[in-house]
Amino acid sequence: MADIHLIGVPLDLGGGRRGVDMGPSALRIAGIADRLVALGHRVSDGGDLSTPTPETRAEGDPKKRYVRDIQGVCDALYERLLAALAAGALPVVMGGDHSLAAGSVAASAAFMRRQQMALGLIWVDAHGDMNTPATTSSGNVHGMPLAALLGEGPSELAMIGGYEPKVAPQHTVLVGVRNLDHREKDEVRASGIHVFTMKDIDRQGAASIMEQALDLAGRGTGGVHLSFDLDACDPSIAPGVGTPVRGGLNYREAHLMMETVADAHRLVALDLVEVNPVLDSQNSTAVLGAELAASALGLRIL
Repeated sequence: MADIHLIGVPLDLGGGRRGVDMGPSALRIAGIADRLVALGHRVSDGGDLSTPTPETRAEGDPKKRYVRDIQGVCDALYERLLAALAAGALPVVMGGDHSLAAGSVAASAAFMRRQQMALGLIWVDAHGDMNTPATTSSGNVHGMPLAALLGEGPSELAMIGGYEPKVAPQHTVLVGVRNLDHREKDEVRASGIHVFTMKDIDRQGAASIMEQALDLAGRGTGGVHLSFDLDACDPSIAPGVGTPVRGGLNYREAHLMMETVADAHRLVALDLVEVNPVLDSQNSTAVLGAELAASALGLRIL
């Protein structure tokens, strides 16, 4: 059993729709800690990082809105998560919009770097999150963190921890994508990362895709950071997300993927992001997120 550190990041600056700042509270109400304790894990909850609200900040450059404030939150998350890893814990980050992963993944990468190992990254998301200030049509930074982690812009996020890139393309896997911006498609193709679309999942099955993703992200690395955007799931089971897209993972596919992660024993840290209670129905998306965390951390049927 593991020491689990829950870290709440009520970040609501990276997207265009409000409400994800309440995601950490929703996941707590859904019983995420109790579910992990029931598995035998030792769970501690350090509370939420301090995050500014859009009403108190100027958005700045319209091509990377609020990026300086997002950088500040990611810097704080970087320090908190790195300390958790150094203490031998497995961090579970509760978001908050997906721009927070520029800090969480950076910490996992820095921890591996101290041991002279690379980090593997699996990014489960309906979107590519590989826009840059040069390609974005919205300026929403939650569409940019994967690009930043690969050493592309915005530089404020790419340089968290003092170096770039955080992950190599050959160790990075994007899973469940089904909605890419037109210019972002070129960025994804040129990046050299591994991509499994929903079409691939339909054809090959969720277990096979996640097994391949774990092999690709785990090969030659010290472990895998899993960054899971709840919008990877179909809105029929996850209505409370900032950018829902039809045709996503169903309930069993999502759980099977997480169970496959648990079976691999390679998980370094887990992000659960983009839970938006404002758009949810009876907290069902947060309940799903809490359940998926349990599946990723060892829930067994028998």
